[in-house]
Amino acid sequence: MRRFRIGSAFGIPIDVDLTFLLVLPLFAWAIGSQIGRYVEIVNDLFGSAIPVEVLTTSTELSLGLGLVAALGLFVGVVLHELGHSLVAMRYGFPISSITLWIFGGIAQLDEMPEDWRQEFTIAIAGPVVSIALGVVSYAAFLAVPTGDSLALAAAGFVFGYLALMNVVLAAFNLLPGFPMDGGRVLRALLNRTRPYARATEIAAEVGKLFAIGLGLFGLFGGGGLFLVAIAFFIYIGAASEAQQTTMRAAFEGVVVEDVMTPAERVTTVDDDGSVAELIETMFRERHTGYPVERDGEIVGLVTLEDARAVREVERDAYRVSEVMSTEIYTVAPDDDVMTALEELDSHAVGRLLVMDDDEFAGLITRTDIMSALSIIKSSGRYQSEPADPAGSDVFNAEESR
Repeated sequence: MRRFRIGSAFGIPIDVDLTFLLVLPLFAWAIGSQIGRYVEIVNDLFGSAIPVEVLTTSTELSLGLGLVAALGLFVGVVLHELGHSLVAMRYGFPISSITLWIFGGIAQLDEMPEDWRQEFTIAIAGPVVSIALGVVSYAAFLAVPTGDSLALAAAGFVFGYLALMNVVLAAFNLLPGFPMDGGRVLRALLNRTRPYARATEIAAEVGKLFAIGLGLFGLFGGGGLFLVAIAFFIYIGAASEAQQTTMRAAFEGVVVEDVMTPAERVTTVDDDGSVAELIETMFRERHTGYPVERDGEIVGLVTLEDARAVREVERDAYRVSEVMSTEIYTVAPDDDVMTALEELDSHAVGRLLVMDDDEFAGLITRTDIMSALSIIKSSGRYQSEPADPAGSDVFNAEESR
């Protein structure tokens, strides 16, 4: 979704996702429409006597208080994420941004720590900040004089609400729903005695079970569809991070040269050839993408999708140069395989040219990488030690080109 920059703190950009702008009025309405209930909860919990009738004299007043409380809560979310971010930066992990979205906040770390002490400290920092905010809000709540005036009642409610919700936020985040804070704390503790990848797999499985339980509670226990949506994103996040971590562990020490198809085994097509000839080549060799060559130099890439864009009756007339893509993405032979995968993902392409300086060295595809991953995972080595790239010619699968 589209994001909007609203400022920065400690050099960290703070963005709001479009979903946040949509959900903020809903939060304000949800709080304001039930303000009487929330006041009773605060009174019962803290032994106060905030007059409900003063805060419910008009719909506009109730919704205004709801908006103030919602904004205060999301300020707490930003500070929670800053807690994670500042500790991460202290350990040398840069933060791309903090983003507010429909389910709270996300601090974008460019790299996750694999030292369990660092991850534990970073993960616990956010809930610690939330608890501190709860304590500060409670102190402010106690400092508000008792009275029946609108100002005193409103201040007492807002501070009491924020004291409660910041502690609830900390407690919820500490549940073992990886990749939530509690799940990361669990992974850090598991990582004390297990390899990082294995610790991630266990934490992710626990997170998935937690997500299933949370989703069932949302459906049948009265938690509502919002909890179901949170459960869905926890499940997807756990599966995704587990896969990424497994791949990073599997490809430790493996470079592009170990996985790519070397240049001498890559078929190229001439830029002056017809699209009809190109399709025949694809059918004969059962590959769907080729580097395009002109005077001994690679000038583009052409895929089956490019060829299909030309009507069948015109394929003899159209040249490969007219349909190929000249936007070529490259990696170097000594780049990490994960760097190549990130390039594939960021550009939404299926293959990259491998260039050694200005010389065409080979081709690497997503299929090459997945085939190599399957081979490494079958060996089981990634759970205990980095993969040994020695003898990795087994990865050079010509049929995956």
